[in-house]
Amino acid sequence: METYKKKWGDRKDARWIRELDGMHAIFPHLMNKRTDAEVYVNMKFDITEALRYIEKKNEGETEYRATLFHCFLMAIAKTVYLRPLLNRYISGRRYYQRDEITLGFVAKKRFEDHSEESLIVTPAPEDWTLTDVTHKVVGKVHKARTESASGVNGAMDVLKHMPRFALMFIVWLVKTLDFYGKVPAFLKEDDPNFASIFLTNLGSIKCPSVYHHLNNYGSNSIMVAIGTMRKEEKIGEDGSREVRDVVDVGVTLDERIADGFYFARSLKIVQYLMDHPELLDRPLKEAIDFEC
Repeated sequence: METYKKKWGDRKDARWIRELDGMHAIFPHLMNKRTDAEVYVNMKFDITEALRYIEKKNEGETEYRATLFHCFLMAIAKTVYLRPLLNRYISGRRYYQRDEITLGFVAKKRFEDHSEESLIVTPAPEDWTLTDVTHKVVGKVHKARTESASGVNGAMDVLKHMPRFALMFIVWLVKTLDFYGKVPAFLKEDDPNFASIFLTNLGSIKCPSVYHHLNNYGSNSIMVAIGTMRKEEKIGEDGSREVRDVVDVGVTLDERIADGFYFARSLKIVQYLMDHPELLDRPLKEAIDFEC
């Protein structure tokens, strides 16, 4: 990622974008809440080649087995790397460009109705590959399910025991600090509300994709909900028929960070990577030959 010297007004995790056109300069004041600027996109991804690649990659592997979710994590991280406007956010009515790519999601400790959930965030360094994603995510999920909570998870375990008036005051204080980019680091640790992309893998619980809302707290500008896999017949240009594996994905975006053309092209890159899954095992920073 690009390196630069921090200036006044920059945040610990991002730099303040000072040069904007008139429309984008006024957006944060016309629509000062992230939920005011939500745009919903549903896209059907063909995952046939990705599933074939995963099956071959997992031959002989028992502990660190790649999954479709890992493929989406890597494909989305690569897309954000290639399309840096996706890694912007608006907070305190200012635009910021993040210093790194981070991916957040929620892991249930057990697949039961009343099981606790843990928030997980992982950075995506420039040398990341699908193998690295698999090892990192499997390790973090295992840690979240077996060790005592820390970071934002530990903080929530403490706050839940406080009386209502005290909790209301603390939440008000934290949200005020958030406006100025001063939320303590331990509260941001493993909080997907501060991640570049917040994902939810609904397919793991046999649920279809949805449009998940954005949050006005934190800096997350893109929410991705991955649904269940299913079969669908595809008709080729020559009239041939083929059954393919597909999955519906619901994406919720803060339209203030980029325009519709930019978002649409970015989603096409994700599909290209799922069609060529071998690219997911190359470093994040490596360019790809993509045209649309």
